[in-house]
Amino acid sequence: MTSPTMRRHFLTTIACLTLLIGTLGWPSDTRAQPEKTTATGTYMVAMRDGTQLATDAYVPEGDGPWPVVLLRFPYNKALGIGLGPDANRRGYVFVAQDTRGRYLSEGENLPFDADGQADGKWDGYDTAQWISEQPWCNGKIGTWGGSAGAITQYLLAGTGQPNVVSQHLVVGSPSLYRNGIYRGGIFRQAMITDWLTQTHFDDRALELWTTPYALNQYWKDREISLRFQQVRPAGMHIGGWFDIFAQSTVDAFIGYQTEGAPTARGHQKLIMGPWTHSVLQKEAGELTFPGADSVPNNLHDPWLWFDATMREQTNAISSAKAVTYYVMGDTKTQGAPGNEWRAADQWPPQPTTPTPLFLHADHSASVSPPSTAKSLTIKSDPLAPVPTIGGYELTIPAGPRNQNAIESRPDLLVFTSTPLAEPLELTGNVLAKLSLSCSTPDADLIVRICDVYPDGKSYNICEGALRLRFRNGLDEETPLPINQPFDVELALWPTSIIFNSGHRLRIHVAASSSPALQPNAQNGLKPGEGEPQTSQISLHTGPSDSYLLLPVPSTP
Repeated sequence: MTSPTMRRHFLTTIACLTLLIGTLGWPSDTRAQPEKTTATGTYMVAMRDGTQLATDAYVPEGDGPWPVVLLRFPYNKALGIGLGPDANRRGYVFVAQDTRGRYLSEGENLPFDADGQADGKWDGYDTAQWISEQPWCNGKIGTWGGSAGAITQYLLAGTGQPNVVSQHLVVGSPSLYRNGIYRGGIFRQAMITDWLTQTHFDDRALELWTTPYALNQYWKDREISLRFQQVRPAGMHIGGWFDIFAQSTVDAFIGYQTEGAPTARGHQKLIMGPWTHSVLQKEAGELTFPGADSVPNNLHDPWLWFDATMREQTNAISSAKAVTYYVMGDTKTQGAPGNEWRAADQWPPQPTTPTPLFLHADHSASVSPPSTAKSLTIKSDPLAPVPTIGGYELTIPAGPRNQNAIESRPDLLVFTSTPLAEPLELTGNVLAKLSLSCSTPDADLIVRICDVYPDGKSYNICEGALRLRFRNGLDEETPLPINQPFDVELALWPTSIIFNSGHRLRIHVAASSSPALQPNAQNGLKPGEGEPQTSQISLHTGPSDSYLLLPVPSTP
């Protein structure tokens, strides 16, 4: 069951999402005209299988046609009542639609099941096609939305719909399985079960998402990263370093920018701030980042984006570099390096020197490798998992939070560097290369980097997670060799931070993080099958055994 605390944080998140939809980049504007709006009412738009979706169109008075901004999401199209008139004043038609099975729309109440092109259902494509045939549409459609409203956009883009020329995507994911519902093949238990319950989706949704365990055909049909070449629109991708979809936002930007159709390649923008799922906030977890609530030149503003991409206007966005990102820093020391916005032409923003940080048997972390080979062993009990503190969460407290409470646990390996003599910047993805052995046919691996302040508080910065049976690929299940060494690589999610001098880097290596991730029964079977097993997991340290590659920007 969802605890009162989880429920409270979930409702807070939904409130923040509603605030985002109502205010992020949709400022009051009295400059544009026409001044009046014609509310054309609710259309029941038929999809190709006959299912009708409730769709509101807000059309300006005057001579059209006009470009159209479309919002499709499961949180009630009635939000368009506030957004439609503002869009009309700026010379846009605004269309809001309840997705299939939600509110006034017909069909099964299953999240995202019909928004792409799976199982003969193409709701996003068909909706855009209907819009393009209306007399008030000039043939150009832009899509907008946050969270679930960004996921529906990604699914729509993967269909290759020719009339969708622009997208404004806030904290979403182009993949349901990869870094969405699962992280490294591990079910995101707290986030998904709470979200499905509190948004009142059909009870079958949870079974639907947990039965196809590996990256099988069900998920591949909904995997936009396999169809980036079909993506046509220019896109603004906005995410946060501590957001539930941090990696997905970066992946989508790179995929659209480098693999999309000619109209998409080279026409993408990325904004990454020090945010959780609530963007444009200074506060993330227990830290406050100066200036994080103010993106330079209002580059997050969807009106600037749509004016640049659908009206071909020259503005701050049209002239901005492809990537705008916030470099985090020490938030407690005045004048510490970092805590600033930067711009770049690509992601990663500049060449890096992969710098090894070796893990030692004495629990130190150093750029110097160990001189001898030793092992450290933990006992992983699925019935007593390591608690989650902060991180990429939605319904439990998220973001950077002091990890001290779990760092003395015997089932968590902790490695700490000496205090830094000078600041150290990491920008990109950290790669963990570890040598392990395990007494069971399966286990999970969680690797986390923390910033240890001089007062001893240890704040999580970035993390990676992997179900080890998927170490050779998320669509390939390979049991672990019992009590035999094996090597594994794990990419932590992206970050940009300057660790201040006097701070220390701390590395966590664990086999669980609950309730964020569903504990692994470690018996080699699918979740829910068989009895849980306690596992002895050893990490091998030696001259070339276990280390992290840190993305340290190269000196020009």
